[in-house]
Amino acid sequence: MKLRDLKRSNYRHFQIIPTRWMDNDIYGHVNNVNYYSYFDTAVNQYLIERGVLDIHQGEVVGFVVETACSYFRPLAFPDAVAAGIRVARIGNSSIRYEVGLFRNDDEEIAAAGHFVHVYVDRRSGQSVPVPAATREVLAAIHI
Repeated sequence: MKLRDLKRSNYRHFQIIPTRWMDNDIYGHVNNVNYYSYFDTAVNQYLIERGVLDIHQGEVVGFVVETACSYFRPLAFPDAVAAGIRVARIGNSSIRYEVGLFRNDDEEIAAAGHFVHVYVDRRSGQSVPVPAATREVLAAIHI
């Protein structure tokens, strides 16, 4: 990712996620493993709120097959995380999401990452095309 792409204004949708006391590590900031949880929460909440992800009964689900994160500034309890999301690529059966984490109202990014969902049939585990309704919803945050 290029630094110019990591501005708050470059993300299409924001999900506010409160940090928890237990997110902090011995060094007094959010432990790195929690950042991936914030990514997952922001994207899946977006999909659930728009009615294209049914985590219990949906026939098609997205499996995460790739993740990465770059850390720039610390987050710590009791910060609120503003998780900005955008879609960088919509493939036949996969989606690449990019997520920027911002501390409270800061303009400077705290962390930037991505993950890739591959859509699969829940029963067979075989990849399937991204559903049309999901494509339509993701078009709104595609860059």
